Amino acid sequence: MTTDTGAAGTERIAGVEVTPVAGHLGAEITGVDLAGDLDDAQVRAIRAAVLRWKVVFFRGQRLDHARHVAFARRFGEPVVLRRRGGASPADVPEVETTADRLELGGRFGMDHDEWLRRRRHSLLRGWHCDHGARIDPPAATILRAESVPPYGGDTTWSNLAAAYAGLSAPVRAFLDGLRAEHRLGVGYQPRAGDDAYVRHLLDHQTATVHPLVRVHPETGERVLFVNGYYVEQIEGLSRAESAAILQMLLEQAVRPEYTVRFRWEPGSVAFWDNRATIHLAPSDNAHLGFPRIMHRVMLAGDVPVGVAGRPSEPLVGSEPGRW
Repeated sequence: MTTDTGAAGTERIAGVEVTPVAGHLGAEITGVDLAGDLDDAQVRAIRAAVLRWKVVFFRGQRLDHARHVAFARRFGEPVVLRRRGGASPADVPEVETTADRLELGGRFGMDHDEWLRRRRHSLLRGWHCDHGARIDPPAATILRAESVPPYGGDTTWSNLAAAYAGLSAPVRAFLDGLRAEHRLGVGYQPRAGDDAYVRHLLDHQTATVHPLVRVHPETGERVLFVNGYYVEQIEGLSRAESAAILQMLLEQAVRPEYTVRFRWEPGSVAFWDNRATIHLAPSDNAHLGFPRIMHRVMLAGDVPVGVAGRPSEPLVGSEPGRW
């Protein structure tokens, strides 16, 4: 496979053009129709771009649900969720529609804004990888835009391998041997009295002990496996020590130089490595009143492994491969 590199950093492989858009992660891919029949060389080029740039973007694509799933299958096995909301297509179980999130607050006796406020107790709370409390979080996510607001609604990603590399050597050595509990519902502020969401969390709890630094199974990079949405406690440390270190690591993980922000258009697709990134869904568009309808397919992942070769361990509610 031949690679041509242009003056602006654009690489052309098998007709696929990859143009970086930020210093540490993010590239836009052109020259490919995701709804068409991609050949093996194009699939390899896209996979290589995802591994190198952590998140890649396509514009002007004409995917429907079936073609979305077919494209995803070229890169892994799509996840089939046991529970989805009413907005997701009933006849395509691999696709989840993000508008489902708007239903969740109502299920628990509160509107969506209150539900978000109670879940996001800190400024960094919204940063997450998809399903990080599972024993085997998804390897990747492919998200496509159907309807987006005329302004606002951007998504931001951060490169956790770059964040780890940016720490000092003594801190990296300290973190390499640590593990942390990831738990669904961390930091949720209960309502006074009976809280239906607390009961839901107790009935459907998922928790796993993951390495604080995981080794990427394909690239071999060390990745700072931390986020504001699931991480509960660093094992072996006091709660005060754990809280201070987690705050420092979260601030490191989302430093602006390690991030990229994407402006969505109808037909845009983002394909990211869920093992090496965290992302932040937008919070600047709800008051605008414009629809934002997105569809995602996630690819099955493996059990994370730490620097010393020790894998993650489930605590409750998660078995590899069972969704």
